[in-house]
Amino acid sequence: MKAKMPGRLSTPTMLGLLTLGKNTYDFVPGSYVQFLRINGTELSDPIIDEEAIKGILSDIIRRTEEKLKAHNRTAVDIRHVPQITTIDYPHIAFQQILLNAIMHRSYEGTNAPVRVYWFNDRVEIISPGGPYGFVTVENFGNPGIVDYRNPNIADVFKTLGYVQRYGVGIQTAQSAMKRNENPPIEFQINNGVVICILRAKK
Repeated sequence: MKAKMPGRLSTPTMLGLLTLGKNTYDFVPGSYVQFLRINGTELSDPIIDEEAIKGILSDIIRRTEEKLKAHNRTAVDIRHVPQITTIDYPHIAFQQILLNAIMHRSYEGTNAPVRVYWFNDRVEIISPGGPYGFVTVENFGNPGIVDYRNPNIADVFKTLGYVQRYGVGIQTAQSAMKRNENPPIEFQINNGVVICILRAKK
């Protein structure tokens, strides 16, 4: 936040609004996550859970993760000793892709939210704003290729403990999907949007 000068009102910065502000959505209309749980494989299929998740960034991340955990089915096979526990999706993959979507999205020139659409066969996490700077459509997701549209948000995420090392989120998510026997994460990218598709086990 900018310091208050004598006789003048203080002016909040974008970072201040996103990380500490009250009623952030009123000032940054796209600063939320639209969550849909769809009973089917198409957007036209019935919606069984829906929420616009608003607030400061830390609250949005926490509440979106809670939604993802609530819908992620865990199965326990008691016929084996020790018991075998399986899960539809590794949560760390959700976490890494969600953090990337919120950190690297465009907050200017659009009122679109980050969208999390959970279908019966996949989860799509959609981030407004395409690749930025050194990252291109061609090299997106390659190890070591990183740039920051919102470097101050990246610093906040590191301070809050969401990020341990920069530039490894996608590789961490891909490794978790492989260990859980899910297909690799797919990316559909253009200059206006990044769509990450996490598919269920076959």
